[in-house]
Amino acid sequence: MHGAAEVVVVDPTPLRRAAATALGLTAVDDTAEVAREVKTRWRHGPADHGADVVFQCRGTAAALATALRCLRPQGTVVDLAFYTGGAGEVALGEEFHHNGLSVRAAQIGRVPRGLGSAWDRRRLSQETLALLREHGDAVRAHLLTDVVPFDDAPALFTELSERRRHVLSAAFAV
Repeated sequence: MHGAAEVVVVDPTPLRRAAATALGLTAVDDTAEVAREVKTRWRHGPADHGADVVFQCRGTAAALATALRCLRPQGTVVDLAFYTGGAGEVALGEEFHHNGLSVRAAQIGRVPRGLGSAWDRRRLSQETLALLREHGDAVRAHLLTDVVPFDDAPALFTELSERRRHVLSAAFAV
């Protein structure tokens, strides 16, 4: 959708890889060789291989480092995660500096400066509804793994934080 030639999901979790595959995406395990695999897969010219854009969603320094390694020169990581423990071990030397990479923080409710007139809340809502009209059945079938009564939300959050339960996404019913 929106012109991507190919989307590859990199994740260590089999459940998430299965969901990505069910949605028609290529899914691979998060191995030490994933950056080499991606750069072999997408060759644009001499010394120019890798992904144009990587969306990083894990919130770990290792995932951010992998995202940077997967980019082609002047590529961009769009980081959707929050690093509760920081990411001090991410080396911003070779991949970041020498390849002129960009890291953009993506946050709910914030549009990058300069795009506000093109991406207001109305357009964002319209695009979201259009995506759900076209792909809503697949989203419900493959990404919504749990529907929980609203009153059970505290128990769900406790189970998730204690890693006793794993969900792709949950919805609360009233």
